[in-house]
Amino acid sequence: MEPTIPGFHQERVPGADGVRLNVAVGGNGSPVVLLHGFPQTHLMWRHVAPELARDHLVICPDLRGYGASDTPAATDPSVYSKRTMAADVVAVARHLGADRFALAGHDRGALVAIRAGLDHPAAVTHLASLDVLPTLDMWDILHGVDASVAFHLYLMAQPPGLPERMIEGSSDEFFGFFLDAWSRHPGAIPADVRAAYLRACRNTVPSIVADYRASAGIDLEHDRADRAAGHVLTMPVTVVQQDWGAALGYDAAALWKPWARDLEHLTLDLGHFMAEEAPADVLEALRHLLSR
Repeated sequence: MEPTIPGFHQERVPGADGVRLNVAVGGNGSPVVLLHGFPQTHLMWRHVAPELARDHLVICPDLRGYGASDTPAATDPSVYSKRTMAADVVAVARHLGADRFALAGHDRGALVAIRAGLDHPAAVTHLASLDVLPTLDMWDILHGVDASVAFHLYLMAQPPGLPERMIEGSSDEFFGFFLDAWSRHPGAIPADVRAAYLRACRNTVPSIVADYRASAGIDLEHDRADRAAGHVLTMPVTVVQQDWGAALGYDAAALWKPWARDLEHLTLDLGHFMAEEAPADVLEALRHLLSR
């Protein structure tokens, strides 16, 4: 049996451009949307979402191209741009009765959340980013041999064809590598959830690659345009990160500051999969954000 978020039901909800997203929904109250990262699905919120659902309507979609959501062909770079994926999120929330909502994202989902905050400031009331830098800064801090930690970014940035074939040839090993390498507490992702993640990724390799390829192209164009225009996140923003800066030689808080007027930046001693490895810490950060 496929694992689920306790107390939540799933439905398919229209996003942008006719794409339908698989969404887990639970609770009542002011709405909070939670976006998963790589190589995960909405299941990564299985500990955090039920606690938030005590006081909030909680909406946990599989991003387009991931999990059980639609996987449209990447016929154009915009299909998997964070701008389009952010439009999905706004459309899903609106369909579920939430014209305004708090938004939290981890990893890839955080990049979608940042773009939603920049493109839809009237819809996003609060924004949380877990363990990621904005796309523009992410590429700028990768230099020399230290960039090997992000080898997958360079692999999936290549033109269509070779990356997909390489990953499809050993998908469980490829995606499983990240579940192992980035986890400080492997038991936090139990066997049934791990199997669900690997199964979902195995079935969606082309769309996952297209998502990453967009981050090396069209997403950079959008970030550069916002930086040039002086666009910033106007809602309260909380960033929770591991101390990647110590390893790669940058000041994460300083990089984040130009993007947000009202920023709380937290560097915590957590694993990358923090919502699964340290849900109490993530809940505390989110609840504090929602109180601002």
